[in-house]
Amino acid sequence: MKFNIKDYDRGDAIRIIREWTNLTQKDFAKRIGKSKRTIEQYEAGTVNYGIDVLNKIAKEFNIDIIVEKSKKN
Repeated sequence: MKFNIKDYDRGDAIRIIREWTNLTQKDFAKRIGKSKRTIEQYEAGTVNYGIDVLNKIAKEFNIDIIVEKSKKN
């Protein structure tokens, strides 16, 4: 699966990937070494995640996550 992160709001991206894996927040969190609360915060957009989290998700679920730098004028 390829997932272009720029097509989604930050919190929505994590939620969509988690739902695609058919995992609860608790089970998804365990698989990537985070707490359920952290996943809740990522999905709500109250806490930002870094490239390290995306790399862990990509590796764990065999997903190609496309991250593009925004172009500045």
